[in-house]
Amino acid sequence: MARLWLANIEAGTTDDEIKAFLVKYGFPEFDKIEHVAADGPRPAAIISFDTASPDGLRALQGRIHDLFWKKGRLVAQVMHDDFA
Repeated sequence: MARLWLANIEAGTTDDEIKAFLVKYGFPEFDKIEHVAADGPRPAAIISFDTASPDGLRALQGRIHDLFWKKGRLVAQVMHDDFA
């Protein structure tokens, strides 16, 4: 399993829009999405891929990190499950 932190998403963006965007850039369809509230107008989401590896997501991350989408530049980072 791998997780992607996707931040600076335009408020009101639907899960289906996020899924279509990610698939367009080569990501597999995600299995779970958790929206993270933000103090500002641009929230974030933690997106889980059950069948993807962290290395696989890292290979795709550069396709969308700092990409201008829906009036803002996205921040995309593969999340680490270990903190050692």
